[in-house]
Amino acid sequence: MSQAAETTGFRLLDMNRYQWTVLFAAWLGWGFDVFDSLLFNFVAPTCVPTLLGLTIGSPEAREATRFWTGALSGLLLLGWAAGGILFGAVADRVGRTRTLMLTMGMYSVGTALCAFAPNIEVLVLCRIIASLGIGGEWAAGAAMVAEVVPEKRRVEAGALLYTSAPLGLFLATYVDYAISTYVAPGDPTRAWRYVFLCGLLPTFVALLVRMFVKEPERWKTSGAKEQPPSIRELFTPAWRRRTLGGLAMAIVALVMWWSCNAFIATIATELAGVEATARGLSDAARASLLASWKARATNFFNLGGLIGTLLTVPASKYLGRRTMFGLYFAASAASIFATFGLTLAPDVRIAMYFLIGLSVFGVFGSFTYYLPELYSTRLRGTGSGFCYNAGRVLAAPGPYLVGLVAASDGRLEKAMFALFCVGFVPLVGLFALPWVTETKGEVLAD
Repeated sequence: MSQAAETTGFRLLDMNRYQWTVLFAAWLGWGFDVFDSLLFNFVAPTCVPTLLGLTIGSPEAREATRFWTGALSGLLLLGWAAGGILFGAVADRVGRTRTLMLTMGMYSVGTALCAFAPNIEVLVLCRIIASLGIGGEWAAGAAMVAEVVPEKRRVEAGALLYTSAPLGLFLATYVDYAISTYVAPGDPTRAWRYVFLCGLLPTFVALLVRMFVKEPERWKTSGAKEQPPSIRELFTPAWRRRTLGGLAMAIVALVMWWSCNAFIATIATELAGVEATARGLSDAARASLLASWKARATNFFNLGGLIGTLLTVPASKYLGRRTMFGLYFAASAASIFATFGLTLAPDVRIAMYFLIGLSVFGVFGSFTYYLPELYSTRLRGTGSGFCYNAGRVLAAPGPYLVGLVAASDGRLEKAMFALFCVGFVPLVGLFALPWVTETKGEVLAD
């Protein structure tokens, strides 16, 4: 199917069938990107003790899980950053579609290989391989969508593209729950390996991209024919302010998202343990409650993220990008402080993850259209990939430090205090708003 085809006939939101095909392919790519990246967070309470030879559920296992959840999340962010910067430049050189296929293949294989890890060191290596592909997929997909969809629907298309992130997390939640409940019930030492094997699912999407999606005409007629870009150009006077503003917003959003998300399963599991003890539940009932609350917390976070992502559309189109970031950062600080600072019943604290998702997760719906808006076609993949992924280098210590504090004495209260402190991060973001370039009403530059 050519990009010029179907200028008449089926149209929705002013987009023809091919434009929707491109959006759907990128949507699947990003959703599975998130799916693969977060599988470890679900299986960490069983995966880490198994690989370290510890008894699952013991105090030593819980302490080790907190530490390695933070450490591996930090390493994932570093690999994600390297892959995003590298493949963002690759997308500007060889094309968006080719880069999308390559990165999806890399992260799906890397995730599946985790299933065969004999020790924690091999698991780390496999996660690094996956993280390089995970980071590279975003820049290629976001640039491709921005260049294919109609100008006046760029914001809607970008937000719709990011709705796959909470749905990818929904899928990861379901896969973990289904495998631990139905495929390998009562055998947590094997279940986590089956979960990682599901990381191969994105390979089918890569085939879809190969069959139906072509390189954007805008890139073929402009970006492909010009001198290859370099990261150094992003800091020339013409682009410096845009780069620094985009980078600042990405850093703030990434630090708070990863610090909160990396510990959802751990916090939910321990809150469920408190509730199970208070109720005097049997071992079987306790295990069921732990699995249920872990899924509930993640689902609340996802649902909030999905709604928050869609709300960036009216916020950006009517209030502007800078105001939108300010509103989301203020709401993020309030939701984090309330969830981890107030005295709440365990089940209420679980439900509060909806508000964290609405704000902390929701703001990411804007990056898929805002960062591509900042640059011309020749620099779009490089610039978007750099801003979104270089921020991960600075964000990487976030979950690591939270995990280090949480593991320091093994108490749930210490972990929640560490997460409470994350609430100051979006407040710092409010002070960076003057650096943000307002792109409301601007035409995507060639």
